[in-house]
Amino acid sequence: MKLENYVTGRWITGEGEGEVLYDAVTDEPLTTVSTKGLDFASILKYGRETGNTALRKFTFHERGRMLKALAVHLLNKKEKFYKLSFHTGATKADSWIDIEGGIGNLFANASLRRKFPDLPYCTDGDPIGLSKGGTFMAHHLLVPKEGVALHINAYNFPIWGMLEKCAVNWLAGVPAVVKPASVSCYLAEAVAREIIESGIFPEGALQLICGSAGDILDHVTAQDIVTFTGSKTTGLKLKSHARILEESVPFNMEADSLNCIVLGEDVTPSMPEWEVFIKEVRKEMTVKAGQKCTAIRRIFVPQNMLEEVYQALGKSLSQTTVGNPLNDKVRMGALAGKAQMESVKQNVQKLLAR
Repeated sequence: MKLENYVTGRWITGEGEGEVLYDAVTDEPLTTVSTKGLDFASILKYGRETGNTALRKFTFHERGRMLKALAVHLLNKKEKFYKLSFHTGATKADSWIDIEGGIGNLFANASLRRKFPDLPYCTDGDPIGLSKGGTFMAHHLLVPKEGVALHINAYNFPIWGMLEKCAVNWLAGVPAVVKPASVSCYLAEAVAREIIESGIFPEGALQLICGSAGDILDHVTAQDIVTFTGSKTTGLKLKSHARILEESVPFNMEADSLNCIVLGEDVTPSMPEWEVFIKEVRKEMTVKAGQKCTAIRRIFVPQNMLEEVYQALGKSLSQTTVGNPLNDKVRMGALAGKAQMESVKQNVQKLLAR
């Protein structure tokens, strides 16, 4: 079975054999993806002319209520998403963050409608007097951009990554073209299919690309927006794309983080803070196999406590069952696939060679 792309108002299968996607645990082939033959210029044009034109006619309150209705709809379909999520190597707890956390973004943004007027636009600041007698004044109005938001998302949160970005754009009256990471895009595709079939948002508000982004960046304009979540290396490459620079396209990059956790010098194993520290490190290393943008990257421990922390952390991690997330006893699943595992191996080898 080949995943379809939802573009220009219809589900389209890309040409050719496509890229094979595998189960992260069993390594069995799941599906294939391809965007070969898609007209990316037409996809962006369709989003601007159909999706943007429709969305910008609604008020903030109307768009907010759409978000709430969509959140309720997707919650009723969540079990379908959980079943698919296991193929990515995610445990039930991992999937909860991605699925229900992603849907939670819809609820949260829906509530923000109350901060805006029940109009298709909002005023910015106070009126500015431009004449002595008050006969001439100015007032800034905020209106939706006339383009589309292109989202290039990461593999580890295919649902959260899509919904948190789309929610913001839809509330602002801007349609989205979503390009999830190929390795887990079948999960994003399942959610996108439910969104389309629900009919809650107007046609053109969402388009989905499963596979390569092709030459889509060659066709963005100053009215479009590009967001990227992934590695710093890839992000900087995209950000320096000639078209992005020529058109001054707004580009938002969420890349590698350097979060840390620090054990205070006055903390001892007999204190509750010690247990909190060990538990937090274990959680950060095992939830989503450590593949979270908010996960810690550094653990700072006083020199004289290194051995005790090492022993305590080793004991804590040894109690974590690793394996197939379909097993209820498993607390840590696999990475999303072979490509990620090979990348980890290479990074470990580089560290050991230093």
